[in-house]
Amino acid sequence: MKKAKLAFVCSDCGSEYTKWQGQCFDCSAWNTLKQIHLGKAQSDRRSGGFSGLLEPVQTLNAVSTEVKPRLPAPSEEFNRVLGGGLVPGSAVLISGSPGAGKSTLLIQILCELAGTIPSLYVTGEESLSQVALRAHRLRLKTDQIKVMSETSVETILAAWDQEQPKLIVIDSIQVMQSETVDSAPGSVSQVRESAAALIQKAKQSDTILMLVGHVTKEGNLAGPRVLEHMIDAFLMLEGDADGRYRTLRSIKNRFGAVNELGIFAMTEQGLKDVVNPSAIFLNRAEIDAPGSVVMAIWEGTRPLLVEAQALVDQSAFSNPRRIAVGFEQNRLAMLLAVLSRHGGLQVADQDVYINAVGGIRVDETSSDLAVLMAVISSFRNRPLPRDLICFGEVGLSGEIRPVPNGQERLREAAKHGFKRALVPKGNMAKQAIDGMSLKGITHLGEALEQLNDWI
Repeated sequence: MKKAKLAFVCSDCGSEYTKWQGQCFDCSAWNTLKQIHLGKAQSDRRSGGFSGLLEPVQTLNAVSTEVKPRLPAPSEEFNRVLGGGLVPGSAVLISGSPGAGKSTLLIQILCELAGTIPSLYVTGEESLSQVALRAHRLRLKTDQIKVMSETSVETILAAWDQEQPKLIVIDSIQVMQSETVDSAPGSVSQVRESAAALIQKAKQSDTILMLVGHVTKEGNLAGPRVLEHMIDAFLMLEGDADGRYRTLRSIKNRFGAVNELGIFAMTEQGLKDVVNPSAIFLNRAEIDAPGSVVMAIWEGTRPLLVEAQALVDQSAFSNPRRIAVGFEQNRLAMLLAVLSRHGGLQVADQDVYINAVGGIRVDETSSDLAVLMAVISSFRNRPLPRDLICFGEVGLSGEIRPVPNGQERLREAAKHGFKRALVPKGNMAKQAIDGMSLKGITHLGEALEQLNDWI
């Protein structure tokens, strides 16, 4: 008798083991190993000769490098994140918290593209009437898009062969189930095998496959991490359910740049592109307030101007609090240590809170100088000039390091009316920028001296 192969997969990192154990050796997580079925084991004996490879082995220079034409989506921000549009035969995973607008964004794209290519929307969580009501509420064209409510992978593949769509959306992969796997929908086995069957079909038929995925309460993709390795692009839609703006970030993209960012506004007609993203993050208060400064960060292929806020207050506890919203918590602790050692500013007994206005998440190190300037302004209770822009990476020895794309950041700031810039000396503009005064620094001490002249 052929025995079914079993494996134990870590739901956090995707590592596989031959037997169950309490801790994953790769990510050190406890109780995350789930049992999956790998199908029937094949006998080691071969009944006949080897049938040969499906494709002959060839040298790399003989492989065709012809680029498939992309299908541009109706949203320019969506195209930017994908790297120019949808690629035929690709598998795209879109994830996000409940209420972020994943289904809304996809139904908008499908309704616009249904008149160009055959499209199919498969929903496993909502009824067809709910999908129709959403489309009518968003005032979308619904006469050419085809929909079905199904959770069986085998039934979806049969409808796929019958309808021959070139663009298909699966909402969502966590509720899909295959008859070949004896486990509940949403389990590691079902998600893995269902996604594998759908992706294989998309590759064979040259169809654009878009999958919707759930996220955990920590904000990570739910289910096995091996799903991230199977797909071609992984997009994360972020934003509060009661907020007005949404950000679409590229986490993985085999056809474009990663960490690209798209900005959308949630309106009554669905998600709309934000043409000038810097403007929504620069909605500053009319009065000058301490602890506020504008920084120029780089997201993907464009600069963004974001306001950084800091609040420094006397701590009522023996262990002062360090809270970072939109920034990395550990980097804030490091910057405060650099400020104490090389800047002579002691905040060990102060609570420090920093925030990136607009709900954006800043991962770039070019925000270091702006965070320290905001902290110093709040600690001294003196506002910074409203026309000041700053950016730069701060090292552990107090040096101010240059960052990439400095010229583009300065031009974006000048376009929005900023007159002064505090930047690393290596990012000084080679040509003068009209209406902007630049100050290049190499050490944190120079930044403090310049700050004393301004405040």
